[in-house]
Amino acid sequence: MMAVQQTLMALNGDEAVAYAVKQCDVDFVAAFPITPQTIIVEKFSEFVANGEVNTEFIRVESEHSALSACIGASAAGARAFTATAANGLQLMNEICYIASSLRLPIVMAIVNRAPSGPINIHTDHSDSMNVRDAGWIQLYTEDAQEAYDTIIQAFKIGERHDVLLPVMVMLDGFLISHTLQNVYLLPDEVVREFLGGPRKPPKIKLLGREVELSLKTLAMGQPVPVTMGPLDLWDYYFEHKRQQFEAFENARKAIEEVNEEYAKISGRKYGNGRIQTFWTEDADIIIACMGSTAGTVRHVIRELRKEGEKIGLVRIRSFRPFPYQDLAEVLPRAKAVAVLDRSVDMGAQGAPLFVEIRSALYDCDERPMVFDYIYGLGGRDMPVDLVKAMIKDVKEAMREKRPPFIKKYWGVRE
Repeated sequence: MMAVQQTLMALNGDEAVAYAVKQCDVDFVAAFPITPQTIIVEKFSEFVANGEVNTEFIRVESEHSALSACIGASAAGARAFTATAANGLQLMNEICYIASSLRLPIVMAIVNRAPSGPINIHTDHSDSMNVRDAGWIQLYTEDAQEAYDTIIQAFKIGERHDVLLPVMVMLDGFLISHTLQNVYLLPDEVVREFLGGPRKPPKIKLLGREVELSLKTLAMGQPVPVTMGPLDLWDYYFEHKRQQFEAFENARKAIEEVNEEYAKISGRKYGNGRIQTFWTEDADIIIACMGSTAGTVRHVIRELRKEGEKIGLVRIRSFRPFPYQDLAEVLPRAKAVAVLDRSVDMGAQGAPLFVEIRSALYDCDERPMVFDYIYGLGGRDMPVDLVKAMIKDVKEAMREKRPPFIKKYWGVRE
């Protein structure tokens, strides 16, 4: 299929997410407001009130309840969505593990915001990093257009019968969520065709009969009792977790395939779906980062390339599953890798992205020096001058052969 004609609208990131959810024939939305996510569900509630969608929208008393309600709906076979940020995601923590363990392909937009305390409403990645091992696919976006595109892709990835995992789609608070941008929207019918219509739960064998994996299961027109989430002790728990591990391996391929398929209808492609590279082929220094900062880094690279500097960029789009194989192919070409982490792991050798990248390079024959720059906590800016200063610091460290595992807090007042 060739890329189709699209509608251009000026939208902020939250509105772009709401439009994507509108087009995905979502059956159920439950949400509780929290800045800077609130615009998503406010906008979607307008679609519900205007009769533009056939969605059951419920307002609940907390984020814990919002995700719990989505679990009930998804277990009954519905396509479910919610959104949150920071402290709201922390309140959902228990339920995040339940959603993934029940293999429910819920999609949740996370508008990244620093968790309290002290109270802060601006962006960093500490909230989503807090649940990085909760069994959800995690996709980080760079701008409003990608947030729109990735929500649509997320439903298709999560609902694949070889995956069946919930998906978080991250967008930086205020920097993406509240910033107006030109966004190209696909026609409604094209999105529906891309998703294959309403959600179709897989078939399973139960008591000798083939039935749908949902609480509304019927066989020969008769209801079949199904239990989801029963007591699962040492005799089966390990085996069920192993199935989740395998689903994440399947998700690597699914992310790439859905990214390719989406490019055919939209004309937009995000690397191989897991990582996106920029001028890495001959780079002496490669910067690795996630989220909106990639745009600033790309601008700096264009400037420095004109001056003969060999700098490249790897933007990690899929943090879970982590693209360690992709990075092991790209990063060893460079002499040094500067990792930009917008979160910190208290007491660890480095912040989360740095630790993952260092591990990915461990078995490589050629290993570049890897430096960890923790930046932007609580929404602090990462301007062009600060990126250039970081590159200068990397070059000085390479000349002096400084130990690369020393953490640097970049842009902080010491």
